[in-house]
Amino acid sequence: MTDEQELIPTRKMEIQSSYPRSEERSDGHARLRQEESMAGFILLGLCFSHLLNDTIQSLIPAIYPVLKTSFRLDFGQIGLITLTFQLTSSLLQPLVGTYTDHKPKPFSLAIGMGVSLCGLLLLSRAWDYTVVLLAAGLVGVGSSIFHPEATRLARFSSGGRHGFAQSVFQLGGYMGTAIGPALAAIIVVPAGQHSIAWFSIVALVAIVVLSRVGFWYRKVRTSQQRKSAHRSLNRPPLPRWKVFTIISILAALIFSKYFYLASISSYYTFYLIGRFHLSIQSSQMLLFLFLFAVALGTIIGGPIGDRYGRKLVIWFSILGVTPFTILLPYADLFWTCVLSVIIGLILASAFSAIIVYGQELVPGKVGMIGGVFYGLAFGMGGLGSAVLGKLADVTSINFVYHVCSFLPLIGLLTVFLPNLDRWVADRGR
Repeated sequence: MTDEQELIPTRKMEIQSSYPRSEERSDGHARLRQEESMAGFILLGLCFSHLLNDTIQSLIPAIYPVLKTSFRLDFGQIGLITLTFQLTSSLLQPLVGTYTDHKPKPFSLAIGMGVSLCGLLLLSRAWDYTVVLLAAGLVGVGSSIFHPEATRLARFSSGGRHGFAQSVFQLGGYMGTAIGPALAAIIVVPAGQHSIAWFSIVALVAIVVLSRVGFWYRKVRTSQQRKSAHRSLNRPPLPRWKVFTIISILAALIFSKYFYLASISSYYTFYLIGRFHLSIQSSQMLLFLFLFAVALGTIIGGPIGDRYGRKLVIWFSILGVTPFTILLPYADLFWTCVLSVIIGLILASAFSAIIVYGQELVPGKVGMIGGVFYGLAFGMGGLGSAVLGKLADVTSINFVYHVCSFLPLIGLLTVFLPNLDRWVADRGR
């Protein structure tokens, strides 16, 4: 009895001593859940900000019919507007990404949106073609500051699901790209060029959201960078020549994707007006339908890439769209709408897979890779718009769509990509 009586207090002490450890574990789990919840909100905030940013961007091509009439522009001059916007964005993005890899700037996103706001206001009051080009350039500069750092934050807030996070982030961009033409058809076309100033409200909302994201980023960036670096070192580095070869192949794939997208985003309204005699508003709504399909398609590629590998997604997206692009120039109005939706859904899934493939290929250079590939995407889109505009002036819009229908065949280069996907799929993240 005595021994048992002596053991009781001891056991009580052991049980009591276990309570703090249990509470600590509970507190740790609660903190972890809170951090994951906050990271999820940040990812949604980045998605929403991307929507607002690309809504502003997409206004520029959406109001081309208005600008063409107001300033008596030809297709070559319209292409030059896109080239100005895309070049200022594409040339600066790799530089911004490389710089912020070494010196992260938590509030650069809000600053970039402020530059875009200035471009918007200038565009609403532009009095000649030169001012239009300057305004487009300012919007491009704002975009170049936004994308590399936002791509980094999307990866940091991914919880290891990098493809999913990139798809969510890009979903916002594509949704904004789809919404822009619809808003232009509703607001700008009836009210005129000065009504563009109303979209400054969009930029101001984005600045508020991105300022909040900046405070979060400043707080957690150190620990997040350590975790990201630890995950990146799980794969042995590849030889430099092989990395360069892979990047070159991915760049060619981006060329095929964004040259084709340039033919749609810049000239689809003119194609529909010229071939099917639609009104400006009707053609812009059909452009919205295509871009909305692109927005839906972009959410597919990331999660599938996380589970089954990036290369599979790239194969399906870029090469798989070829039969539909070849059929498009021969279709009537109904099938043109159907095919454009199918093309948007399939083609959109590649970019998130390409971005994450590149980030896994070059560990620790998240901002640089984001800047390079977003820069390439914007640059190819701008160059494509300028080249295709000149081609349309010399030949016709219909001929442009016949030529562009074969661009996805460049996706055959995917066969030369190494099976890096096997490591990604095995890792599961």
